[in-house]
Amino acid sequence: MLQVKDTLRATVRIGYDGRVHKTFRGPKAEERFANEARVLRHLGARGCPFVPTLLEAYPDQLRIVTTNCGTRVEHLDEERMREIYSELHRYGVRHDDAEMRNITYRQSDGRFCVIDFEFATILSDPEPPLNGAAA
Repeated sequence: MLQVKDTLRATVRIGYDGRVHKTFRGPKAEERFANEARVLRHLGARGCPFVPTLLEAYPDQLRIVTTNCGTRVEHLDEERMREIYSELHRYGVRHDDAEMRNITYRQSDGRFCVIDFEFATILSDPEPPLNGAAA
């Protein structure tokens, strides 16, 4: 496995199969694990196409396994970054750590994606979808 992140809060590795393995640690690790798993399930149930899909969750290890959403973005203007994060609101989620480090680029479809939902909030009243599309 390739280690891509090792901080006080988490270790992130990418397996040879491309799946992302994130292990939570540090302050409030159990709470952050549970929140990220819950938010990813919520977004998956609503068909959000620009976030990782939660494949597995191991509460006893504080570890999740997700699909890979591409590579980190190094440069993005503030307006485009705000647009990307505001798209989540249509799926009933506010990110709460809306920084460039949590945006990736998926080359397979040319899509910017959002990762790292450990501090996100599920909103009670999501914004209506654009152009009448189902959320």
